[in-house]
Amino acid sequence: MREKEELHRNAETLPAAGGDIQALARSLGSLCAGLAGARVFLTGGTGFFGKWLLNLFLGLREACGLDVSLTVLSRDPGRFLAANPAFGGRAGLSFIEGDVRTFEAAPAAAFDWVIHGATPASARLDREAPDEMRSIVVDGTRRVLDLTRACGAGRLLYVSSGAVYGPQPPGVSHLPETFDGKPDTAYGKGKKQAEAMCLEASAGRFECVIARPFAFVGPYLPLDAHFAVGNFIRDCLENRPVVIRGDGTPLRSYLYAADLVEWLLTILLRGEAGRAYNVGSDEAISISELAYLVRECVGTHNEIVVCEKRVQGSLPPRYVPSVDRAKSELKLFQRYTLSESIRRTAAWHRDLQGNASPC
Repeated sequence: MREKEELHRNAETLPAAGGDIQALARSLGSLCAGLAGARVFLTGGTGFFGKWLLNLFLGLREACGLDVSLTVLSRDPGRFLAANPAFGGRAGLSFIEGDVRTFEAAPAAAFDWVIHGATPASARLDREAPDEMRSIVVDGTRRVLDLTRACGAGRLLYVSSGAVYGPQPPGVSHLPETFDGKPDTAYGKGKKQAEAMCLEASAGRFECVIARPFAFVGPYLPLDAHFAVGNFIRDCLENRPVVIRGDGTPLRSYLYAADLVEWLLTILLRGEAGRAYNVGSDEAISISELAYLVRECVGTHNEIVVCEKRVQGSLPPRYVPSVDRAKSELKLFQRYTLSESIRRTAAWHRDLQGNASPC
């Protein structure tokens, strides 16, 4: 068992589409000149988004020779590095231990940029302990704002969520940043409150820009959480029926993780202060269509089971952003098709499984 666990830990050192990261780091070119010599503080650096951001900053240092340092907050850095040894001992990357609501940085800590993305992506926590979820979002943001003021940072990127819009009206094809919805989850309500806190705290002190991510796919995406695309990839890799819990009609859109971190970095460096930007794809696909596409991309022949019948005459729920603002103001675009994104994600997980095979 110990040998098997060691194999799995070694599998975690596989680069997250390392070629994608190196190509991205090189393509960012003059955009990243503003990061030369910069000290960046990151919360939420050990999850799906965070691992990609770590890879990107390391790529900027190692592929582009950019002198930038990144300090990452983690509840348990030792545990994270044991499971992800590729991030250990890397020049320019350091960790501090603490809860986002109560952590203490070194008294003399000074950072130029702050990226606040720490929030558990847990539907279960939101459902079973909504007060705890909201506390992590709101109280964690309050603590990060204290740090931002104290350390002299000039700019904060707050990684919010499309959940701030609440349920998308079926007649609205794409949610713009100007849509004033009503979030119906503790997570969404907390994110909306935290956005307001960031804008209020930054006034006259530092610049704040907001990213509102939607749905994504890519290496590091957990296959056993509440993400439909991850669940479908898991089912195909394990050659078992792909189960759609609902009627398969809800519409979603997915952006590849390499595009995600390019958009986040661009918003950090070039986004207009006080402004929010949606981050995601505007190409809608139904959950049922997604299941068939995943099966095609993975190359299997699993049965696809739809648990509920569609209600005739009803419009399907949507969760699809408008990204016109990011496209027009920041010249951002989607580099990877959904099919490419699924194939790359499935291949990465296949590599994990191959390196974690039984002894």
